[in-house]
Amino acid sequence: MANITETYQKNANLSPDKIAIHTSTNQISYKEWNQLINQTANWLHSYRSNSRTIGILLPNGISFLQMFTGASKAGWIAVPYDMKWNLADLEKRVKLSNPSIIVTTKEMYNKIHSIHPNVKVLDDILQEIALFDSLSSMEINEDLPFYVGFTSGTTGSPKAFIRSQDSWVASFDCNRFDFGLDETDQTLIPGALIHSHFLYGAISTLYLGGTVYLLEKFSPLNVISRINSFPITTIYVVPTMIEALIKEGIQIDQAMKILSSGAKWTEKSKVEFRHLFPAMTIYEFFGASELSFITVLSDKDGVHKAKTVGKPCYGVELQIRRPDQEFAKPNETGKIYVKSKYLINGYFEENERTIHSIQDDDGWATVHDMGFIDEDGFLTINGREKNMILYGGINIFPEEIEKVISLHPDVEEVAVVGLSNPYWGQIVAAVIKGNSNSFELKRFCKTQLSAYKIPRKWFFQNEMPYTTSGKIARAELIKQIEMQVTNN
Repeated sequence: MANITETYQKNANLSPDKIAIHTSTNQISYKEWNQLINQTANWLHSYRSNSRTIGILLPNGISFLQMFTGASKAGWIAVPYDMKWNLADLEKRVKLSNPSIIVTTKEMYNKIHSIHPNVKVLDDILQEIALFDSLSSMEINEDLPFYVGFTSGTTGSPKAFIRSQDSWVASFDCNRFDFGLDETDQTLIPGALIHSHFLYGAISTLYLGGTVYLLEKFSPLNVISRINSFPITTIYVVPTMIEALIKEGIQIDQAMKILSSGAKWTEKSKVEFRHLFPAMTIYEFFGASELSFITVLSDKDGVHKAKTVGKPCYGVELQIRRPDQEFAKPNETGKIYVKSKYLINGYFEENERTIHSIQDDDGWATVHDMGFIDEDGFLTINGREKNMILYGGINIFPEEIEKVISLHPDVEEVAVVGLSNPYWGQIVAAVIKGNSNSFELKRFCKTQLSAYKIPRKWFFQNEMPYTTSGKIARAELIKQIEMQVTNN
């Protein structure tokens, strides 16, 4: 039976003293890790519960991964919660996911014990777990759901999605075939485990038998320190982390693989990054929480296909469809559909036990991204359907405008959104982080964009709002600038 923990016993037998996880304060060998996960699974297995769901409200650390993988081994569902959510947002997600138990820190317990009848303090739970047998005695159905997550919510409230064991185990093949990862890898996870990109990076490394170096919290100097102190071979990042590393201006000559997901890198950032990290091999992969891996753009293709997001990952099929569901021709924009073994089971809603599948009868799914495939099989993303700006009946993809503006040397970050307008329906507005001005940016845009795509409104901010996955939170950003318009 497929399980994300199924290799732990083998890893413990082959390399009992090899470090499985390393943090700034602790480390654990594969022998110890296998025993700990068995104990955690046996503890959960003894717990009488109908929903068999554990909420995890913990900071980055060994205990977070212990609770997540222990739940998986026990046939439970793990639901990570973000410690940065306010009480109202957390309560909303707790009601939605309906856990049997929530494990958290002593500090967080005092803040959240009122929202659920069974909130437990981690230190107490660890003492209980230590009393259980360290041998495994369970067989888990690979089709069982094991992970509830929440989409990043760039344009509105996050949705809850649910995944089965076999979807992640199948996707580990992408690590092998697309990225060349194996048991020799020393993987740095610098981001929050609440974000599926970093959680996946840690779990897949443990499955393959590599070593996870886990940061409690991201900081560019901590990343550089780990690289200089340990034989790191692979780093999982999002583009905002890359920008922070570039700002430090410290050159690293160590050969490593960079696995980046989230927003697409700008060419300017890639050039700057390669200057500081000349021995890096960059893999940009395009995916979604619901669809997992979709495409990957490697270094060898990054030069002549820089504007694309690459070719389909191992085991992934793509279709581009017109509104009438007919297949689009090469270079013709349409909606992107994906078929693979890596898809989620579906979404679910509060007070419902029904899972709403995202797949059609033939196994295809979409998250409503728009794009096209060229004659060489490379995918280009135009944007997300719900991000489109409807200007006087014309569809405008904000992502196209963002790519142009981001090329300006004085722009650190840009987001383009639609603002309501009584005459045009919506007008294009740009929000800029950087030292430029609207006159200069308009002049710059005129050289590369049609007149109707040039932003009519310009806003300048010191910081952008972000989702937990490091993307710009468009819904929150629109609220901010609409408030500015109203107040002015």
